[in-house]
Amino acid sequence: MPRPIDRDEVRRLVDRGAQLVEVLPANEYEEDHLPGAINLPLRRLEKEARSALDRGRAVVVYFADSA
Repeated sequence: MPRPIDRDEVRRLVDRGAQLVEVLPANEYEEDHLPGAINLPLRRLEKEARSALDRGRAVVVYFADSA
């Protein structure tokens, strides 16, 4: 179930093997993303998630907030 988490929780999850998914467009991902993150733009997320992600690991979906 999706829920907001803070940076410390992201670190804990990643340390335990969670997958980081950046959902912004590819050009924005190329400009800047968290180390180890994969790019699944929001428009393709539903279609490609099953083939791109390991169902046995937690997933952290994020986007860079420019505000």
